[in-house]
Amino acid sequence: MGEFKGLVLREADGKVTYTVETIGDADLPPGEVTVAVDYSTLNYKDGMILNGIGRLVRKYPHVPGIDFAGTVEHSQSPDYKVGDQVILTGWRVGEVTWGGYAQKARVKANQLVHLPDGFSTKQAMAIGTAGFTAMLAVMALEDHGLKPGAEVLVTGAAGGVGSVSVALLARLGYRVTASTGRPETHDYLKSLGAAAFIDRAELAKAPTRPLDSEKWTGAIDSVGGTTLATLMTQLAYRGSVASCGLAGGSDLSLTVVPFLLRGVNLLGIDSVMCPIDRRRAAWQRLAHDLPKDKLDAITQTIPLESAGEWAGRILKGGVRGRLVIAMTT
Repeated sequence: MGEFKGLVLREADGKVTYTVETIGDADLPPGEVTVAVDYSTLNYKDGMILNGIGRLVRKYPHVPGIDFAGTVEHSQSPDYKVGDQVILTGWRVGEVTWGGYAQKARVKANQLVHLPDGFSTKQAMAIGTAGFTAMLAVMALEDHGLKPGAEVLVTGAAGGVGSVSVALLARLGYRVTASTGRPETHDYLKSLGAAAFIDRAELAKAPTRPLDSEKWTGAIDSVGGTTLATLMTQLAYRGSVASCGLAGGSDLSLTVVPFLLRGVNLLGIDSVMCPIDRRRAAWQRLAHDLPKDKLDAITQTIPLESAGEWAGRILKGGVRGRLVIAMTT
């Protein structure tokens, strides 16, 4: 039986703590496929889990990490063979079952996706759940009629979902307005393709009337709360917003007037339980549509031992782009 390094959470007296320690193969949960993990990521949800917020994890000890990419080490599934490179995002791995913050993971075969051609496992985790969610949001907007050349707003633009959204939309020919409260990120966002900026404080004001002037044909919103309510009043006729986050709150206070008078669409984006066919399509789109140079520009690599330190920063909005966690010693 082999041993490997992993980050383990424990709970005592209502407080969650974590240490990097040695784990054995026998400790891994049941599953058809064992993966030698190369990289994981730090997402907003990972930050919540590492800080014991939201009761996302109910059973301890626990290995977090909602994403990982690596190489199949053992397989009881005909769909995956030893040596295959694979990706996992979502399925509540890292929440309900052990996740990717270890050098090995064991999961169900139907939770995996083959690594697309042209991607490294590190690049796949530079995308991770955040980038995968961004691609699902773009696809949903396209399904509801969004065409290149349209004005599209991205909120939380300097974060993980936002950064990939800006890069994708700009590459696909949309005119992107980036919403951020950090002026120091403007040059970074311009390099990803943002054409204009709006301070997040302007969108954080509660709507004063059911309809505002039409500003956006589409939007990708990772903030929620008042920001989402405000931009719903600013959508153009038959415009759509893809909602994929709640960093600014989970409440939504608005009237039905935008739906009745402008025929707008509020599109919920779920990356966790997304069906496998949609997953595969999204990853193929990412391989084709996301500029690799832009991906490299938004990525920072950190060691597993630093995950806890960065978890606090991501919850405070202090992380730009994507954080990749390397599992190598």
